[in-house]
Amino acid sequence: MTEHRKNRKTFAPIGEVLHTVLRQCRPQQDQALLQVWDIWDQIVGAAIAPNARPAAFNGNVLLVHVASATWLHHLRFLEREMIAKLNATLGDGKVKAIKLKVGDF
Repeated sequence: MTEHRKNRKTFAPIGEVLHTVLRQCRPQQDQALLQVWDIWDQIVGAAIAPNARPAAFNGNVLLVHVASATWLHHLRFLEREMIAKLNATLGDGKVKAIKLKVGDF
């Protein structure tokens, strides 16, 4: 019982917890896709990163939540470039498409 209480006082950043859970849930061949969260800011740059965040994968399609309809429209023009940069870092063909959606992040 004491050990359980001791662990309850230890907090971990939610990003670390989610990263661990995602690694356990994804098939081994999809592990490279999980790196998207680690490299996103570098891939999209300082102007886009606060306004667009990766949210999920459906196969090789990356769902990205954006801050507004304006950002959604803007990023549609950059979609091919973002896919190319992601694949250059992750390995060719890991991300086939990006689906943009206005959402919370």
